[in-house]
Amino acid sequence: MERKNILVIIFSIISMIYGSLPPSDDNILHIGGIFPIGGEGGWQGGQACMPAANLALDDVNREKNLLPGFTLKLHANDSECEPGLGAAVMYNLLYNAPQKLMLLAGCSTVCTTVAEASKMWNLVVLCYGASSPALSDRNRFPTLFRTHPSATVHNPTRIKLLQKFGWSKIAILQQAEEVFISTVEDLESRCKEAGIEIVTRQSFLSDPSDAVRNLRRSDARIIVGLFYVVAARRVLCEVYHQNLFGKSYVWFFIGWYEDNWFEINLDKEGISCTKEEMRLAAEGHLTTEALMWNQNNDTTISGMTSEDFRQRLNKMLKEDGYDIDNNRYPEGYQEAPLAYDAVWSVALAFNKSMEKLLKMGKSLKNFTYTDKEIADEIYSAINSTQFLGVSGYVAFSSQGDRIALTQIEQVIDGKYVKLGYYDTQSDNLTWKNRERWIGGKVPQDRTIVKKVLRTVSLPLFISMGSISALGIVTAIILIIFNIWNRHRRVILSSHPVCNTIMLVGTIACFISVFLLGADGRFVEPWEYAGICQARAWMLSIGFTLAFGAMFSKVWRVHRLTTKAKADQAKLFMSKKISSVQKKVQPWKLYTMVSGLLAIDVIILGAWQGLDPLQRTIEVFPMELPLYGDDDAKISPELEHCESENNNVWLGIIYGYKGLVLVFGLFLAYETRSIKVKQINDSRYVGMSIYNVVVLCLITAPVTMVIASQQDASFAFVALAIIFCCFLSMALIFVPKVIEVIQHPRDKAESKYNPDVGFSKEEEERYQKLINENEELQKLIAAKDEKIKILKQKIAERDNLKSGGTGNVPKDSLIIADFVTGEGTSDSAIGGGISVYTRSSRASASDFEFSESYL
Repeated sequence: MERKNILVIIFSIISMIYGSLPPSDDNILHIGGIFPIGGEGGWQGGQACMPAANLALDDVNREKNLLPGFTLKLHANDSECEPGLGAAVMYNLLYNAPQKLMLLAGCSTVCTTVAEASKMWNLVVLCYGASSPALSDRNRFPTLFRTHPSATVHNPTRIKLLQKFGWSKIAILQQAEEVFISTVEDLESRCKEAGIEIVTRQSFLSDPSDAVRNLRRSDARIIVGLFYVVAARRVLCEVYHQNLFGKSYVWFFIGWYEDNWFEINLDKEGISCTKEEMRLAAEGHLTTEALMWNQNNDTTISGMTSEDFRQRLNKMLKEDGYDIDNNRYPEGYQEAPLAYDAVWSVALAFNKSMEKLLKMGKSLKNFTYTDKEIADEIYSAINSTQFLGVSGYVAFSSQGDRIALTQIEQVIDGKYVKLGYYDTQSDNLTWKNRERWIGGKVPQDRTIVKKVLRTVSLPLFISMGSISALGIVTAIILIIFNIWNRHRRVILSSHPVCNTIMLVGTIACFISVFLLGADGRFVEPWEYAGICQARAWMLSIGFTLAFGAMFSKVWRVHRLTTKAKADQAKLFMSKKISSVQKKVQPWKLYTMVSGLLAIDVIILGAWQGLDPLQRTIEVFPMELPLYGDDDAKISPELEHCESENNNVWLGIIYGYKGLVLVFGLFLAYETRSIKVKQINDSRYVGMSIYNVVVLCLITAPVTMVIASQQDASFAFVALAIIFCCFLSMALIFVPKVIEVIQHPRDKAESKYNPDVGFSKEEEERYQKLINENEELQKLIAAKDEKIKILKQKIAERDNLKSGGTGNVPKDSLIIADFVTGEGTSDSAIGGGISVYTRSSRASASDFEFSESYL
């Protein structure tokens, strides 16, 4: 301990002696400085950092207790922030006398080149303006320190802000430089840990136009921008052109730009935006930056406060020709305190290493580029350096990075306003609640997509439902009418049970209208599959019952007529009357309807069992909301009932139903002019079939085309069903209702009941009467012709009598007897008329007989 005190006393005496002597080449410690000043791109922060370093040299060299007996001298040159030129400057500094003890450098790309090469000369490099996270790699840059914090120090702050404002979706726009590439890689890993989505990452070399346009296409709202200030002005101008600013967007920029960076050098750099447009685009953006100016008014190691330093620097910059009074600061003004403290860090490190070297019998003047021992002492000294500087508290991490707080600012009314500070070490965010958002609310991190289910219009559904309900009530009333008047001839002869089946099918079709309109407005998504199945079953079975009942009737009519024609041909060929059996057996009608229904059940059952209908969603293109909210868009959705092989099953259903329709149309056309007593409403049934076929042929293809238009599709199908059902009920039952009203006491004239059957004898007698009636109608026509001829002859006879002629032919007398009734005998036989006619050329056995014509 005593020995150390003695060394301190000796060191102080030497300092007093050398401090009073003028500097000579033997007592000057030389350091090299590489400053980016006159370049076109990148960071040209040397414009303000070099004057700040010169101020630090003056202050260090005036300090008597620092570097006793020595003077610190800086040899500087311009690198223009170009790594190649920076390497050339470094080689000139190293290979030209005097020998340098340390290098100062700025600009990340230059620092990367210099720091990677300097280890070959055992030189420590101290960067005052380099934020690239790549520089934190101790294996690659073993002798690098920097007073400028790493760019990664911004990323925890950005993550903290994103979480504070509830943003979980961002985009990144970066300049293709290593400093920004490595920063983005670190940001991506932190976003992944925090659950924040990066929707797009765009990069550019010099022209950001395409990259900014791509941001717009990806609907980016919260955008982190990483680029040098010259590129930042180009980006901001393109942001204005692409309208990516305002209440819906938030930009994060780097905070070490000058305060008025978006208003300067516009003409010089060929920016195609005015100052007003740049201010408009810049309004509201956020910046994060490591604290580069001491926020407290504390006295620093230099004896100044940060405000004192600002005034001295401003004065020096004014002398250099900068218009500081009008806020025209040189580039690098924000980093100037870092350059000032970098020189103080070098001086303190040299001062500390001198003490250790003195114990070893060495001096800093003994340093050579091959002397690793002295280089290690310098490295150790600067690694442990800690002091309060004008940029804040200066200390270095094990990676050589500056440990610092992060400041958050926002441009409000064209000026930067401090919003708070973030301490990465303690995860403490100090917030002042000064933020202001355009539009008065925190912007959303994405376009809010509001899923809107397209449903059938409620008035349309109510209208169609009301009409369908009326149809159901009407069908029920007709069923009651059909049962109540089943004893009447007009009802009995139309097969009332078939009519009831048709009405039940009609009711099912009306119910299907309600199911077709039952969508997400009324049912939950998990219930929709059941509605799909119910639609298919109800509509298909309703169609089969209604159309099947009509089809079976017209089919039986066709069978009756074709059978009758065949029997008549046989009758005339055989020249005798035979009993022709033409009966309608009701069980055949019901069997046909049951067969069609069974096919439906088999197809629908297989469909539901093997490939059931499910709820699927059709998504339509985005739409703007009615109220013009830029943060929201409407995503229309429409529910459909579909299965995996939907088209196959529809093809089977449509094919089967289509064949029935076509065949029914053919039968209706064939029997269009036929009316039979067994089925007295066959012509109306045929007309109903025409109606159903035509509407089905129109509705099926049209609904497939307009399936995405829920109102049009529902209205078209519902109207087709309603029209078919009402028209069929009107055609078949209105004549019956009118007949019953007009003849309220009318009963069936025979025991014939087509729905319950009749005996064989009654059927044979009925068929015989029909056949005889047809023959008698032909005979009556022939007799009418003969009577006409006879009347003509009578008229001729009267003319002869009036003329007084004598002889009358014998045939004329016989004709006169016939006319006057002589030789004739009339008698009523079985309600008919039997006529005996005598001819002069016929014997008594040759009488012609005609019996019982109706």
